[in-house]
Amino acid sequence: MATFTGDKEHVSFNLARYKISGKNFEIVVDPDLAIKFKKDPKAGIEIRELLKSEHVFKDAQKGLLASEAELKEIFGSDDELLVAKDIIKKGEIQLTTEYRKGVIEQKKKRIIEIIRMSAVDPRTGLPHPPVRIEAAMNERNVRISEFETPEDQVDNVIKEIRPILPISFQTKKVCAIISAEFAPKAYGYIKKFGYLKKEEWQNNGALLIEAELPAALYIDFVENLSNITKGNAEIKDI
Repeated sequence: MATFTGDKEHVSFNLARYKISGKNFEIVVDPDLAIKFKKDPKAGIEIRELLKSEHVFKDAQKGLLASEAELKEIFGSDDELLVAKDIIKKGEIQLTTEYRKGVIEQKKKRIIEIIRMSAVDPRTGLPHPPVRIEAAMNERNVRISEFETPEDQVDNVIKEIRPILPISFQTKKVCAIISAEFAPKAYGYIKKFGYLKKEEWQNNGALLIEAELPAALYIDFVENLSNITKGNAEIKDI
């Protein structure tokens, strides 16, 4: 299991740290790449890409390097790149306060946007404004992990805020006929939207589509499709 920690020791660098046999080994890393590498060493990230320094330290903040003898004793090699891989795989990622705060804020905004786009207030049938979702998260002291994707955290956030913020996941089905002139551009948008259920290309080049999407996205979907087709699409609910 991947292990990550925060800034308990108020580190000045983003580090990968491995403690073994009473000895400490550290490398200074690019946090985004290091986290990706730790989660999936086969992701194609070269070890040199994620290192800020190609040295192995006993204490990076003090600039104390590990000796070749220590590396050979513990890791069986004094090749610092090979040792760095071991440190990331077996050790912990430690992040600076500044980095953690920035990542958490970005993921929080993304989670709020996902909820806004996917859910509605069952009392009104309308999406909850982002400020209302954020207020509910703050009131419930919802913790956002800097290591998990926003998508993986949405379900837990909804579970946390539901007692004080009514949330319903409703869907709407839409059918549209788009003339040949606008069909290619509209098709690209609809595919990107990700809710296409049916598509039929007509002999005259027109496109017939059916889509099922969260009710909260319906208005945006129809407005964007109308703009792309300059109001020439036939759009109706199913």
